[in-house]
Order: sequence, then structure tokens, then C-alpha cells
Amino acid sequence: MIELKKLIYKVSLRTTIGSVNIKINKISFDSRIVKKNFIFVALSGSIDNGFRYIDQAISNGANSIICEEVPKSINKKITYLIVEDSKKALAIISNNFYDNPSKKISLIGITGTNGKTTTVTLLYKLLKSQGFKVGMISTISFKFNEIEENSSHTTPNPIVLNQYLSRMVNNGIEYCFMEVSSHGIDQSRIFGLNFKGGVFLNISHDHLDYHKTFKDYRDVKKVFFDQLPKGAFALSNFDDKNGKYILQNTLAEKKSFSINSYADFNAIILEIDFSGMLIKINNTDFWTHLVGKYNASNLLAVYSVAMLLKLDPISVLSHLSKLKNVRGRFDIIQTEKAKIIIDYAHTPDALQNVLSSINEIRKDFKKLITIVGCGGERDKKKRPIIGKIASIKSDKVIFTSDNPRNEDPQKIIQSMNNGVPLECVNKVINIINREEAIRKAFSMLKTGDILLIAGKGHEEFQEVNGHKKPFNEYKIVKKIISEIK
Repeated sequence: MIELKKLIYKVSLRTTIGSVNIKINKISFDSRIVKKNFIFVALSGSIDNGFRYIDQAISNGANSIICEEVPKSINKKITYLIVEDSKKALAIISNNFYDNPSKKISLIGITGTNGKTTTVTLLYKLLKSQGFKVGMISTISFKFNEIEENSSHTTPNPIVLNQYLSRMVNNGIEYCFMEVSSHGIDQSRIFGLNFKGGVFLNISHDHLDYHKTFKDYRDVKKVFFDQLPKGAFALSNFDDKNGKYILQNTLAEKKSFSINSYADFNAIILEIDFSGMLIKINNTDFWTHLVGKYNASNLLAVYSVAMLLKLDPISVLSHLSKLKNVRGRFDIIQTEKAKIIIDYAHTPDALQNVLSSINEIRKDFKKLITIVGCGGERDKKKRPIIGKIASIKSDKVIFTSDNPRNEDPQKIIQSMNNGVPLECVNKVINIINREEAIRKAFSMLKTGDILLIAGKGHEEFQEVNGHKKPFNEYKIVKKIISEIK
């Protein structure tokens, strides 16, 4: 419980109606879960507006309301706080409610279209191996010590985010690495948090259903770095053409990493095969179990962060060489006949990277079959691009369902087919049912072939017509392998 006047410290208020000398039990932006002495934040959104649910929140027990305009009907027993931006207000009061936990922990945010989960997970494992008490907040999970909980969003809402950070602080965690999504930045979920550092990995075509243009998407990413304080570090990938732009206005210490050009931290790939890569970083060679140039970039980002945190370079490289793939990221399952690769790649750039890596290595392998789909109710412009990339870079490709949501999966697949070049049309098979697609691909495999199953990776469900249906590709693949034996 906290006094309202303390809770709203640093909130930009336009008008206050009622007393701020009242006690608040909890914060909510969902009127359905509001109870006695809650503060309800009416968020303005593109789909729905919390302003419509103020009366419901009050009837459920809210004693105070944060909103962007004065309601037509005023309840004299309720305190109304009229603000410029309800999303930013939610972030600030969440920070205050949990006593600003980000100021008591070294919080480092990683953003980019691809590689966030891999980089965050590797940083978590690296610092844990170095003896630090460390936590992570990622697409896959919230984790610290022996506690691990599944995540529902890449970047949680401010209430959940501050709960996580508070729990870490209470358990003595020193460092937290978290994924920072463009949605999380744009919706002010990370607003007001105290970051020790920020990392920019890359940016490519994604989320244009939300951001509308690539420029908007890029500029939202840049906001994260614009808000970093003096004393923090801003680390950027100079292999990405937007890497220097991202750093332009930041007050943080500017640092860079690159494989292809001069930067503060550099790496060279010396050897590569399906078992891993030999990489030279800081004039030291080391072997990694990870595969692909994009993973070499992720590893270099991890090494760079470790150096900025003043860790010992030899010890860092030694521990990096022991780290395994992140679940659902270029995860290789070896069968007697072929290699099965499960990867989360669901953007054009990510798919291009994975397929290019496979094709670079598969000198003695016969055929590459790719299974891929596109999510429903998401960026439709990338569907034909993914179709084009998959068909050009594979010997055979099966277009199938990913998370169709409330869209007709047949129409999604047709959009993918629209990008297939004429000379690649005969490579393509369309199978709506994803498990059937996987079974079909297995039936086509011959000794030495490779099967890439792209798009879902670690996910354990399919979103179909408003329902999440259990769907675990690892279990399906293992079942098929056992049936073949």
C-alpha cells in the first residue's frame, strides 16, 4: 500500500479532482480485475480505450482514476488525475509503486529485429558462469536464480516489468538483461526505467502492420537510445546501415561492434560447419557451438557488453565457447538420415540469414527442404518476401500455417506464393496443416538432406480463431523420428 501523492511523483498532471491523501493497494489498467482501493489507469489504444471502462473500475472498487480527459460524470468519492499521456503515467506510477527497482540493479536492454533472445540468453548464461547473480526478461522467459516463468510478451507491461525487477532486487540480483521490443518502446512500457546500457543489434522488415513505415519502426528503436542517461553505455552494430544513426542523439557513452568494418569491438569468422564456428575476437581464437554469421554478430555483441562491464576477456571467451544454442534458434536435431533444424526465423532477414548459413555450410549435403509460414493479422507485406527467399534458397519448400489467428490460412499461404519467382514455382508445396507439412517433409528426406522448420522455434502453441492450441514442434519431430525407427 502506498499514498497516492507518493505514487504520482514525477507524473505530468494537467488536472487533479479530489484528494491525493489516500492509500492505494494496487495498480491496474484492466477494469475487470480492479478491486478495493485500486488505482485504474485508462489507457488509450488503437483497438480499445480504457476511458470507456472507468465506471466499471469504480464499481469494482477503484478509489482513483488516471485518464487523459475529464469524464462527463464525476463521482465525488473518487480522485481523478488527468494526465498528458496515460501510458507514461502508468510506467511512472509502476516504478514508484515498486520503489524504483531499476535504480537498484544494473539493467541492460537489448533491441533489434533479430537476435534479441539469443543475445539476452547468452549474456545471462555468461554472467552466471562468472559468478554473478543475474536475471533475464526475454520472449521465452523471466528468470533468476532457480526461478523461471514463461513470458507472454517480449517486453512486459510496466506493472509486470517492475514486479519482475523488484523480485530480482529482493533476491540480490546484480544484473538483469532484458529484451526491448519496438512495441515496448512505443507504448512507453520501459519509460522511466534506469538503464545501465542499451544494445542495438539490427533492424529489418518487421512489425510494419503496427509501425506503418520502416522509418517509423527505426525511429521508435532510436527512442530507446535517445532516452539513455549519461553514465550508461550505448552499443551499436555498425554492420547494420542504421547502426550509426541509432547513436546520434544519445547522451550515453557510444560504443560499436562489427564483423565487416572498423569498430570498437571486431570479430572474424575463421571456420564454420554444422558443429560450430572458429572465431577470432580481440586477437584470440575461440570455438563456439553456435552457427551462422548472424550468431557470430550476436556473440560479438555479448563479448562487447562483457568488456563494457569490465569482465576479464580471456575468461569471457573461455565461457562463451562452452555455451550452447538457445532453444528454437538454429537448434539441430541429428537423425540417422538427415539434419533437422528448428529455428524461430519469422522475418525476411532472419530467414535469409538462416538459409544463407545453411547453404554456406552444406557442401556435402544433398538437398535442403524448408517449411515456413506467416502469422495472421500481422505485417502482410513480408509474406511474399518470405515466400521469395524460401523458394530461391531451398531445393524444396512447403508453405504452411504459422499462427493464422483469425485469418484464413489459405489466403496467407497464397500471399506467400505471390512472391515466388516463376522459375521456383515447381519447388513449392502448399499444406495448410503444419504437422502434416512436417510429416510430408520427412517423407521426402534422403540420406544427407537437411530440413529447416522455420517460424515457431520455442513456441508451444498455435493461435487459431482466437484459441491457443498446443503445438510443440520438438515433440512432433521426436514423435515422427520414433515412428520411423
